[in-house]
Amino acid sequence: MTTTLTTPERAAAQAYIRLLEATQAVLTDPALAPMAGVYLSAPMAEADEALRRAGLTGNEARLLRLVSALRSPGAAASS
Repeated sequence: MTTTLTTPERAAAQAYIRLLEATQAVLTDPALAPMAGVYLSAPMAEADEALRRAGLTGNEARLLRLVSALRSPGAAASS
């Protein structure tokens, strides 16, 4: 089944993926980990705003389905 993402949903899923990747990078580097809050505040704010614009705040199940669709081979279509 193909999941169709709206432009705001795609932006939210992409912002969430960037936040995950930034978190992984910061927390796996012992030199950066103590300053995680500083390094992650911008990606967290971006993700929060993108989720709000897409109407996904509080709808983690939908967000995770969109992220999964976006990361799957053949990636989700946009509308």
